[in-house]
Amino acid sequence: MEFSARVAWQRAGQPFLDQRYSRAHAWSFDGGANVPASSSPLSVPVPMSDPAAVDPEEAVVAAASSCHMLFFLSIAAKRGHVVDSYEDQAVGLLDKDAEGRAALVRIALRPRIGFSGERPNAEEIAHIHHQAHEQCYVANSLRCPVVVEES
Repeated sequence: MEFSARVAWQRAGQPFLDQRYSRAHAWSFDGGANVPASSSPLSVPVPMSDPAAVDPEEAVVAAASSCHMLFFLSIAAKRGHVVDSYEDQAVGLLDKDAEGRAALVRIALRPRIGFSGERPNAEEIAHIHHQAHEQCYVANSLRCPVVVEES
């Protein structure tokens, strides 16, 4: 199975060698979604970064959260729990890794989940999170820990 994304950037006549060119670019996906992207303004100052665009670090955090949520929903349904809402305020920590390189060193998922009917107990929810984490392709692909901090 393959997944693809088109990433496109144009210099558009801007100076380049002085490092003062725009980092704004576009991501395009096979389903037709187009996403404005840029470096993080924390890495490259505005106006060379677009603070309204998605940066790669945010995208990794969102991908980890989304993947976990999708497995959580599937597992909850198989176990007979009706989920009405799932909202995650996930956070990635960029720091130095063990080799001294800048890296995402931790991603914390902070889901708030609403259930219809009786809410499963904390042990059951933790079990579903554990299974979701074990099955999540994105978390399995990352070197940094992805942890769930239930709110």
